[in-house]
Amino acid sequence: MPKIVDHDERRLELVDATWRIIARHGLEGATMRDIAMEAGFANGALKPYFPTKDTLLEFAFGHVFNRTNKRIADVTQGKSGLEALRAFCLEVLPLDEERINEARIVIPFWQKAVNDPRKAEVHQESMDKWTADIRRCLAEARDSGDVRAGVDDAVIAGQLLNMLLGAQIEAALAPARRTGFGHAAQLEGFLALLAK
Repeated sequence: MPKIVDHDERRLELVDATWRIIARHGLEGATMRDIAMEAGFANGALKPYFPTKDTLLEFAFGHVFNRTNKRIADVTQGKSGLEALRAFCLEVLPLDEERINEARIVIPFWQKAVNDPRKAEVHQESMDKWTADIRRCLAEARDSGDVRAGVDDAVIAGQLLNMLLGAQIEAALAPARRTGFGHAAQLEGFLALLAK
């Protein structure tokens, strides 16, 4: 009887292998052969799922974004305002090795998106969703009196999003195994300014 293959599971195994290879060797050092070997598959087994490294990278970015959003949904459930905003940001910030590796996937995707309109669109859709989520939390925090800053919420949301993305860049470019960047304290400092 032929083995039944779970194609979604195999795609995720390949994405996980991609993360590990990129984390160790960078995007340029990640060959399709190495990714297949890391996942325990023959090189040709990747082609039906990801015909090129580019398609694999796009899928990996989408998976990272969806995974982050799942964590955000879990930690913000039942929360609102500043409490939800803090929880949201802590899931995006690269505070551990897993989230630093996610940043190592995202940054090569951004590099490709500079000259690829499709990837730029995928990135913009992701950032639009995060901006809307941040603005919703800010509006709730204003309603409760926790945010009193005299700066427009659109500006605050942009500042906060840029801080989160900048933290990902800093962590991804840092020497291996370094995780102490002070990002959580920086977030608390930023949120404290919103109450003034």
